Amino acid sequence: MEQKLLTLALLSSAIPHSQKIIAQTSENVKDKPNVIIILADDLGYGDVECYGAKNVLTPNINRLAQSGIRFTNGHAVAATSTPSRYSLLTGEYAWRREGTDVAAGNAGMIIKPSQFTMADMFKSRGYATCAIGKWHLGLGDKDGEQDWNAPLPESLGDLGFDYHYIMAATADRVPCVFIENGAVANYDQSQPIEVSYRQNFEGEPTGRKNPELLYNMRSSHGHDMSIVNGIGRIGYMKGGGKALWKDENLADSILTHAVKFIEKHKKEPFFMYFATNDVHVPRFPHERFRGKNKMGVRGDAIVQFDWTVGQLMKKLRELKIDNNTLVILTSDNGPVVDDGYVDYAEELLNGHRPSGPFRGNKYSAFEGGTAVPFIVSWPRKIKSGIVSKALVSQIDLLSSLGSLISARLPKGSAPDSRNYLSTLLGNDLNGRDYVIGQSNTHVLSVLTSQYRYIEPSNGPKMIQWGPKIETGNLPTPQLYDISANPYETKNIADENIEEVARMQCILKNERNKVETK
Repeated sequence: MEQKLLTLALLSSAIPHSQKIIAQTSENVKDKPNVIIILADDLGYGDVECYGAKNVLTPNINRLAQSGIRFTNGHAVAATSTPSRYSLLTGEYAWRREGTDVAAGNAGMIIKPSQFTMADMFKSRGYATCAIGKWHLGLGDKDGEQDWNAPLPESLGDLGFDYHYIMAATADRVPCVFIENGAVANYDQSQPIEVSYRQNFEGEPTGRKNPELLYNMRSSHGHDMSIVNGIGRIGYMKGGGKALWKDENLADSILTHAVKFIEKHKKEPFFMYFATNDVHVPRFPHERFRGKNKMGVRGDAIVQFDWTVGQLMKKLRELKIDNNTLVILTSDNGPVVDDGYVDYAEELLNGHRPSGPFRGNKYSAFEGGTAVPFIVSWPRKIKSGIVSKALVSQIDLLSSLGSLISARLPKGSAPDSRNYLSTLLGNDLNGRDYVIGQSNTHVLSVLTSQYRYIEPSNGPKMIQWGPKIETGNLPTPQLYDISANPYETKNIADENIEEVARMQCILKNERNKVETK
């Protein structure tokens, strides 16, 4: 026994200190639930039928909600993608960390290997872990210096994910290739990849200079740099060959790899971070979904997302593991209609309200920026058909799921995440006292069960680069009684000085310290 301990000690001392070590538990974990987080992209509160969507049917999401809990007061942490995802996976508010704004496609890794992530947590408890779909949190160890023609020096394997098949950023940004376990999937040696966010490569066409090559979708604003698959992108790219994706196949590609992972790990507990591209621009769904919705391709993309959810749940049922799989379905931020392409999403709404009853959209400090669908299903433990008004935030998923699997979190990790497992499982209808939201310009808001407070900001009242979206900026404090008027039309800050002061105190405390967990 002493010799075995000595051997382990010698092995441990040989591991570089920079390498993060995840202690594997020897406890029996076979009875622990599988966990899947389905994270939609730019899917609004009002885009789902069971949340009141007017012009689109989402039967698979409806079925998932009916099998568990539909939260009507669920929130993303930020109104844009990168900070929202950062917060979900680390349990830390993105505004605490520089460099967490919307990332370029060639950003270095924003979550550092030294940070303890949700994947690390599950891995420490014997789970197989994977990330599939949209990433948008950077790859490699340095901004803009990735060699896309070789394995990346830092990737998701350094963040606790056993397997990953991801888009480096978003579908509207280069590089337009999938990354599988740290290297370009289906790499084409004859077409080496070059990426730049500063200047184009000599002789390469762009959407700005060669609009005749935009045969699949034209740009409405921006998105006029490199052309891939007949669609203009943000950033410049050369090469790729057979590794380049086709936008119409994105949903199928993501789903196929998710299903393979589930099949491979069906006899052991697994954690899957399943982040789809729908309904982010460019909206170019597969032809089997196109033309089926009167809202055009944005409606078609919502239907494609619903289908993807249905196929994933179908596979769980086929393998007879659906009963013990906890599924959380939500979105990274609120919706956006015209976000850079001529897809007539705005013109074809026909009364549909992507943000539902709320004011504001993606990017905004108003409610619609972070109010998102939030559904939790676990047939083995959660009663069906529950609708909860509890105030919940994605910031708490890490600690809550950690409690579920009896994980131990290192000191200092997930500093803003709290354990609300009983709320997520429907055993407690009380949620947070407040949640904090972040707009695209770092304006913070505080939401309680009755009020929304938006801190003063001198920024413009409307987004300046294209989308017709209110920012929520105002140089004076804003306070809205959302219990009386969820659309936030009447600013009652002047008549409620004490409540404004209380909200300001909350923000001051949050900014100045991290509470001891």
